[in-house]
Amino acid sequence: MEFHHIGIACADIAQMKLYLNKIYDVTSVSEEVYDELQKATLCMMTLKDGTKMELVKGEIVDKLVKRHQFLYHVCYSTRDIGRKIKELEDLGAKMISEPKAAKLFGGKQVAFLMTQLGIVELLESWE
Repeated sequence: MEFHHIGIACADIAQMKLYLNKIYDVTSVSEEVYDELQKATLCMMTLKDGTKMELVKGEIVDKLVKRHQFLYHVCYSTRDIGRKIKELEDLGAKMISEPKAAKLFGGKQVAFLMTQLGIVELLESWE
């Protein structure tokens, strides 16, 4: 697995983009995308050092936002998402969201698991 991005829960993506631009040296910002399968609006920001932050707005994160818990998940890319899911489940992780195509990532499969470290998103890597 390789680190890919940090997921940030937010109530207002535009406001969060302004805030992050004040703190970090942002080099790119994707268009906002509504993903019907994830039931969320998403936007990816990339910082000068290459760190990516995915802004997530929607029902899926509303409870987190209300509790002021904005760090939502950590995402790792993997070439074999099925094998990595099994490995994490063998270590006690619980599936939150089965693999499905992600609009923000051009249809690549993503899955979410609850681990001892919190929510981990796995993103299939085609490279």
